[in-house]
Amino acid sequence: MIRRLFYMSLGAFLTVWTMRKLQSLRPDHVARRTADRAVTLADQLRDFAGEVRHLSASRETELRAEFGLDTVDGNTTGKNRIYDVKDGR
Repeated sequence: MIRRLFYMSLGAFLTVWTMRKLQSLRPDHVARRTADRAVTLADQLRDFAGEVRHLSASRETELRAEFGLDTVDGNTTGKNRIYDVKDGR
């Protein structure tokens, strides 16, 4: 009796689990999950790119101050210039 109850409950559990897995494979569910993951990935990439830009700008400022590239006759120019390496400025 207990064995039959165990196998019946195991069968019911496996049936419910299988049905839920099959429902998660429907096209609208797959599309929604894919879109959500794409948005999350885009947000992470945007945050990463912003952090890289910030850190590279701060490092550029440190290096220019260390080598005295922003000074004229020992005085700082006071201008926040954006230096583009490809233009050589």
